[in-house]
Amino acid sequence: MNWRRVKNVKLIQTIKDTNDRLAEKEELSFTEHGLEEGAPAITILPEERYQTVMGFGGAFTEAAAYTLSQISEEKRVEVIESYFHPSKGLGYSLGRTHIHSCDFSLGNYTYVEEDDQELRTFSIEREHKYVIPMIKDARKVRGENLTLLSSPWSPPAWMKTNKEMNHGGQLLPEYREVWARYYAKYIDAMEDSGVPIWGVTVQNEPDATQVWDSCRYSAEEERDFVRDYLGPTLEVEGLGDKKIVVWDHNRDVAYERAKTILSDPEAAKYVWGTGLHWYVSEEFENLTKIHEDFPDKHIIFTEGCIEGGVQLGAWHTGERYGRNIMGDLNNWLEGWIDWNLVLNEEGGPNHVGNYCDAPVIVDTYKNELHYNSSYYYIGHFSKFIKPNAVRIKHQMDHHSLQGVAFQNEDDSIVLVVMNETDEAEEVSVVLNGKSCPVTFAPHSIYSLVI
Repeated sequence: MNWRRVKNVKLIQTIKDTNDRLAEKEELSFTEHGLEEGAPAITILPEERYQTVMGFGGAFTEAAAYTLSQISEEKRVEVIESYFHPSKGLGYSLGRTHIHSCDFSLGNYTYVEEDDQELRTFSIEREHKYVIPMIKDARKVRGENLTLLSSPWSPPAWMKTNKEMNHGGQLLPEYREVWARYYAKYIDAMEDSGVPIWGVTVQNEPDATQVWDSCRYSAEEERDFVRDYLGPTLEVEGLGDKKIVVWDHNRDVAYERAKTILSDPEAAKYVWGTGLHWYVSEEFENLTKIHEDFPDKHIIFTEGCIEGGVQLGAWHTGERYGRNIMGDLNNWLEGWIDWNLVLNEEGGPNHVGNYCDAPVIVDTYKNELHYNSSYYYIGHFSKFIKPNAVRIKHQMDHHSLQGVAFQNEDDSIVLVVMNETDEAEEVSVVLNGKSCPVTFAPHSIYSLVI
């Protein structure tokens, strides 16, 4: 890019106390005027480059897909376009599926009959009712395949110490080989149905005993399962190109968990990277610790949502999304996947009543859609930071703003800035010695495309 020709800045803003939601404003201009000494500035330094990002996305849960089946086809299409259309929507390119049931299913279910150790009865027929059609429609709107990550919440009850899918328990050692083949069967069945799977996580939230579908692994147990069963099985089944993601849980102990697994070369050779959730902790620096110790491995955000049911109109929910996405991206994150794409008016369905919020809430009684602040906050990243964009350095000389900067493959630069405070802040954006003053309104988020 010829930096001397850089003059205009496309400004897109979302502001709490206005109607601006991903609103494109009049372009701003860079000028030759220098900054006053000590004036607050955000300096973009494109020559210092960090990680390449895969993209952004959300989860195709049975709850989300079922909810969309309860409204008019026109509204259903609107939701899918709002997320996956590359220009009219948020430009989502990633997705997550659950391998048989999770809490955001209509009930516990598996793909095999009781005690079928040969997996002869394996069938994903249930996914053809709601989930697979939604994925295919999203792909059609996107115009290309999605990068799909698949996670189990629990093995079948008969494979577990507690003989039920809920309330934790552990995988019985004698079923490790069968369970590893189950992942392969799932990948093959989905791909036979026209849905390519990019990778799998070993276990959703392996450090939690939940009242819903759950299963516990210690770091050593997860390491050994990947090394001795899952990795070799995927290779034998011709699926060695599928990515394996470990941990798939919170940031608080992510470094310790990753270190235990990735320090074993025989396990690490099968592992693409570490998956993270945002519950409990905003210790973003733990991602950098993983990256510094294991720079050849990757980091992906696999789940986050607002707990406790629907919060229509809330603004702090969007700010939580913005703060977490920004914190992770500034610490080597490569992909970001939200939890449920859409939920109903209760924040479900959820088969144990673990209701949550989602960026899009559907009132299935009134056939109405509600776009939460989180939808717009995510969009400030996903609409403008394209797959294969590279994070570049930004220097933030300001006490209360937060920001992150990327350069897309077409050389355009995207600076996302967030103001969580009650005060407007005027700051100059500086690039190549030229400056552009911008006022960041209270409780707002901006995308500046240069």
